[in-house]
Amino acid sequence: MAPPQDPIANVQTSSEGEERAISSVLMVIAMQAEALPLVSKFNLSEVEDSVFPKGVPWIRYHGTYKDLEINIVIPGKDTIFGIDSVGTVTAALVTYASVQALKPDIVLNVGTAGGFKDKGACIGDVFLATDVAFHDRRIPIPVFDQYGVRARPTFSTPNLVKELGLKVGKLSTGDSLDMSSQDEELIRANDTAVKDMEVWCCSCLCDGTFVSSCYICQGYYRCC
Repeated sequence: MAPPQDPIANVQTSSEGEERAISSVLMVIAMQAEALPLVSKFNLSEVEDSVFPKGVPWIRYHGTYKDLEINIVIPGKDTIFGIDSVGTVTAALVTYASVQALKPDIVLNVGTAGGFKDKGACIGDVFLATDVAFHDRRIPIPVFDQYGVRARPTFSTPNLVKELGLKVGKLSTGDSLDMSSQDEELIRANDTAVKDMEVWCCSCLCDGTFVSSCYICQGYYRCC
């Protein structure tokens, strides 16, 4: 199935084929340090009366920017170790709960990632992922192996890429910061330009909804 149309036109196509204006944007961001510059840029405020289940450490920032309602949601700090709750499990929970509670028109996963020099990545580049895959779920059984990787296109945004001068490439997700030889083999097989720890699961959780998904990775912790 072809990905949806470009959201920079501020229009989304519904399941009935009718177009409607995009008015609500959700950004899911793993780390507080990654989120706060955007919170400041868009002049968002932390929401005290959270729409999330009682007791979760998730934090929501909300506000309006140029007629768009913006929500930025971060998983918050791990209750035992006191560090940012990174990785696919927390990202999946936060994304699902946010989509259900906030009903956004478009979902963006924003953050830092590792890049591959031979795919054109340099430290400080901003990439928009054209496709995502999961290299960290190895099931060597026919069909299950494809299910484990589940490569998929993201929301197509050619106007956004052109307007902002972004680089594009395929992205692969896994729960480890380092890269074992087996991970690298699978990552290379996916023709990956960018490696992260959350994007793929955010994409999958937008299946079955009318939410559109695109992903921007800012900068790099490593270039290979």
